[in-house]
Amino acid sequence: MFKCKTVWNKLAPLARASSMLCLQNARKSALRHGRRLEMVQKAQMSSGPAGGGGENTLYYVLIGATCLGAGVYAYRTVSGDKERYNERMIEIASRPKQEPQAAEAVVGAESKEDAAPLESIPEPSLEPVKSEPVAEEPTLTEPPAEELLVTEAVVESTETEPVAEAPVTEPIVEASIPEPTVESPIREPVVEASVTEPVAEAPAVAQSEEPLAPVVESETEPTPVIIAEHVPEASSVSESAADSKAAPAAEPVEPTAAPSDVPEHAPYLLIGGGTASFAAARSIRARDPGARVLIVTEESDLPYMRPPLSKELWFSDDPKAIETLRFKQWNGKERSIYFQPPSFYVSPTDLDKVENGGVAVLTGRKVVHMDVRGNKVKLSDGAEISYEKCLIATGGVPRNLQVIDRAGEEVMKRTTLFRKIEDFRSLEKMSREVKSITIIGGGFLGSELACALGRRSTDVGLEVIQMFPEKGNMGKVLPEYLSNWTTEKVRKEGVSVITDAVVKNVTYKNDKLEIKLKDGRLFKTDHIVAAVGLEPSMELAKSAGLEVDSDFGGYRVNAELQARSNIWVAGDAACFYDINLGRRRVEHHDHAVVSGRLAGENMTGASKPYWHQSMFWSDLGPDVGYEAIGIVDSSLPTVGVFAKATAKDTPKAATEQSGTGIRSESETEAVAGALKAETTATPPPIQQEEDYGKGVIFYLRDQVVVGIVLWNVFNRMPIARKIIKDGEQHADLNEVAKLFNIHED
Repeated sequence: MFKCKTVWNKLAPLARASSMLCLQNARKSALRHGRRLEMVQKAQMSSGPAGGGGENTLYYVLIGATCLGAGVYAYRTVSGDKERYNERMIEIASRPKQEPQAAEAVVGAESKEDAAPLESIPEPSLEPVKSEPVAEEPTLTEPPAEELLVTEAVVESTETEPVAEAPVTEPIVEASIPEPTVESPIREPVVEASVTEPVAEAPAVAQSEEPLAPVVESETEPTPVIIAEHVPEASSVSESAADSKAAPAAEPVEPTAAPSDVPEHAPYLLIGGGTASFAAARSIRARDPGARVLIVTEESDLPYMRPPLSKELWFSDDPKAIETLRFKQWNGKERSIYFQPPSFYVSPTDLDKVENGGVAVLTGRKVVHMDVRGNKVKLSDGAEISYEKCLIATGGVPRNLQVIDRAGEEVMKRTTLFRKIEDFRSLEKMSREVKSITIIGGGFLGSELACALGRRSTDVGLEVIQMFPEKGNMGKVLPEYLSNWTTEKVRKEGVSVITDAVVKNVTYKNDKLEIKLKDGRLFKTDHIVAAVGLEPSMELAKSAGLEVDSDFGGYRVNAELQARSNIWVAGDAACFYDINLGRRRVEHHDHAVVSGRLAGENMTGASKPYWHQSMFWSDLGPDVGYEAIGIVDSSLPTVGVFAKATAKDTPKAATEQSGTGIRSESETEAVAGALKAETTATPPPIQQEEDYGKGVIFYLRDQVVVGIVLWNVFNRMPIARKIIKDGEQHADLNEVAKLFNIHED
């Protein structure tokens, strides 16, 4: 400051003298030529005689020196103010939280800080190279491993050698030349000293920030972890040193290393390991033979079909079927519940290495977060997988009764929510150990399990109870007369059917579960199976920002099953728009097959709309079964046309003819041609004294057929599909029933 004033005192008289001399010359010139001088000529002042060659040089030198002196003065003033400000903030921050040892370290650091600026203050203002002595001082101190961002004199309190390395000092010297700016350091020290990047600051700023380190150390331990994360980004020079020290501190906070069996990238990522995912994978590989498909499933099993879990597996005579999951179909042919053997799939670790691609299954992993902008997902174990195209086929989870949820742990331990392979194995084992099992629910699953357990009841002495709030089995689907007939059929299987049963509460007393109904009836049992519906799994909707349908549940998708430009949804979780029946959500095997297949085609560029009418079926043992399509709701008006059944009008005979136990696999491939009624057969009366051996039930809405149930009528689904697709009104449904040849012997 004193030097600047001295220079100014010496240069100011010369500047004033030069200005006066120029003004006198101008006046003489004006008098000599008889006119006033223009303003432009006034600016041409000089300290030499008029007309001289270097008349403006001295003037420019003086003005430049003046500006330079003023700039230096301002810079030194601001730097001094910042240094005093930092010292004050350190003193205030260290008063309440500093421990005795840390306090001594701060005092020692401050004493050295006082000495260091005295040597280096005059020099940086003129020559940045002279700041090197400041950068060499850290060799006397060693910061600990957690102080990777802090500058040199901070770490006297620790005595580890690694931080005395030169990488920290070099960026400071480089930054001192181009960037003397001090705004960023002024804002940063108080709020977030650990994240501040001192690498890009001027030498004077680096000196003033040195006292900040002890405060950051003593205040909190997590701060060094944040520092470690930022060091590699702050300076390329100190990258290697920062990585070696940051790794141990950052690992406990957020593990980023993916497990060895999780690929980092999958061109086709399928979330969910059910029927829809497998159908999509098969479709993708059919259209793109070199595709690399990764299926991520929460279950520990490879993709399998669910219908046999409540049908054929219960009627197998092989005691090893529980473990092998191989069963005999109604036609006597044996097959596995799995779609493909393990040899069909490739290892997830080899997915990006195999020459012609393949399908890999990552079992036991759940996708917990989805980043649709970054095209990546996060698994339950912290691993991340990026993708190009993704299918969500997460299916659903079984619902439970609220009274059971609130009943306590003992009741929940004795309750099965039937859905997966382990549920089948658990219930099968339970049926051989307990004396009584109660099934709550009268829909497809509840009725199938009741018939399956009822068949076994006489052999093992098991009491099977089925209760539901409707008036008969499948009362929400079948018309009342057919529902009542089905209920009697289930009772003949050895099941005690309790209708109009609304559960009030469930308790556990004396090693028994007591189920009390709202009408006062009380039932005791050993185990409960809750089969009251399915809740679509939509856990990814929030993180992915996908739309959820408020009426039907599930992810809302367009006609091509797209939720986003590169995200598709199929199976139970998809709420799609049916061009004939409006928006729907279907929870059946055939829909999973068809929607998964279509999604796979569209993921490879097919751009096909969803027009297919999916079907579903249910078998109450090998003798009674039905197939349905469209909207089958018992609240709609229905028209039923029945005929006397023959020996071939059973599920067993149907599978013998089609060659498969999963009837939709053959039905969905067939397409009905022109519908022509058979005129040779004469239809019998519509109902034959409640002997509903076989028949067709039409569901109407505004006199248009919107749903059809084929009762013990098989391999006619393409005809039913075309009737619904046409959407025409029919004056006589008896004539339409002839299309199904139900009157054949």
